[in-house]
Amino acid sequence: MTETPIRTRREGGILEVTLDRPRANAIDLATSRIMGETFRAFRDDETLRVAILRAEGEKFFCPGWDLKAAAEGDAVDGDYGVGGFGGLQELPGLNKPVICAVNGICCGGGLELALSCDLILASQNATFALPEIRSGTVADAASVKLPKRIPYHVAMDLLLTGRWFDAVEAKQWGLLREVTAPEDLLPKAWELARLLESGPPLVYAAIKEIVREAEDMKFQDALNRITRSQFATVERLYSSEDQLEGARAFAEKRDPVWKGR
Repeated sequence: MTETPIRTRREGGILEVTLDRPRANAIDLATSRIMGETFRAFRDDETLRVAILRAEGEKFFCPGWDLKAAAEGDAVDGDYGVGGFGGLQELPGLNKPVICAVNGICCGGGLELALSCDLILASQNATFALPEIRSGTVADAASVKLPKRIPYHVAMDLLLTGRWFDAVEAKQWGLLREVTAPEDLLPKAWELARLLESGPPLVYAAIKEIVREAEDMKFQDALNRITRSQFATVERLYSSEDQLEGARAFAEKRDPVWKGR
């Protein structure tokens, strides 16, 4: 097993986070805490704009919770760290885009981790499942998220049967942005990350806060909060240099230069 289960690589405003915990990239409590610290640092670094989450190897993206570690004493209700399981599911205020690049087996908590990202790409060899039903446990985060992301009866089929489905079906239901050849997965993820890196970070922040906070609101209540500047990111955006830059660039028929302020 590697001494460092999480590796990072930075290029400009993009942070690549690699889960590397042989043999299957399962997540124990210590790994989850490291992931939480990694994504908190990404959130708080104003020079970073986009993150890519990937896993080492071709066979496994992540099967979720490390049952071997659990058998050796890791409590299921233990300290997962600042961001909850995998560092993303419960990390507050993460207003930057996160791309997930899925290769191989992505099941249980691994699929829940992918669902915590904003955009998901998968290779043709990716397979997915929520097999918790077979071990007498519940896929808690997926039970909350999946029926809101895909048709209810499809979500219930996946949750109640625990069946496997491939990348083509995942894309059919709207879970994936793109399915790629295995060798193209990471280049495609970086291509998308560079596109987002070139975009307006204050707008991304506003989008993420609005989407997150409005999820359980009535439409008019959410819209009222926006128009009354009750979202911190929206208020910051509308008083920013970037908003003026966007208008000037449009009027001058040139590409805007975003500064994030």
